Amino acid sequence: MKAVIFDLDGTLTDSLDSIAYCTNRSIAKFGFGPFERERYRYFVGDGAAELVKRALIASGDSKLQYYEQAKAEYDKNFAVDCMRNVVPYEGIVDTLSRLKERGIQLAVNSNKPHPRTVEVIETVFGKDMFDMIQGQTPELKRKPSPDGIFHIAKKLKLNLEDIIYVGDTSTDMETGKSAQVFTVGVLWGFRDRQELEENHADLIIEKPGELLQL
Repeated sequence: MKAVIFDLDGTLTDSLDSIAYCTNRSIAKFGFGPFERERYRYFVGDGAAELVKRALIASGDSKLQYYEQAKAEYDKNFAVDCMRNVVPYEGIVDTLSRLKERGIQLAVNSNKPHPRTVEVIETVFGKDMFDMIQGQTPELKRKPSPDGIFHIAKKLKLNLEDIIYVGDTSTDMETGKSAQVFTVGVLWGFRDRQELEENHADLIIEKPGELLQL
């Protein structure tokens, strides 16, 4: 293996506070919410648009009458507070450093908007940890499309068989399978073992350091 591509939220960083805070604040303007932090474990994973839609539907706006307004509010709030209480998971920084020492290329493929993805990664991990950072952009279909993986592979001149893809949700496992790369599901993130197994993770790990054994 020559490269590891990581999901961001729930895999590299615990960002649930920022996501819950910004979404609750956005939908509150229209009389909805708030939802508890833990509820957001199942709202996230498929990009900001789906996050806002799920929160509105759960609030009773089944026809998404307030979607455009709420999404605009979310974008504004998240631009300010995307780093709110965001921290790397225990053991992640050490694992990334040791992978780099072994000559492994590191990349990020996230459904978080690209500017916010870059902001979080460079704030938490610095500008030199990752060889490539790819968030959601209009040019690439969001996960579970394999487009992000294909784009990273092309830019880093990698063959798909040289890549490990690491994530914490069914969306991540579907993404890796669509790209036909080796998928690793992590148990420290937002979802559970059953979801990862049902979506055919090639390997499931409990701690970041287990990546080094691959």
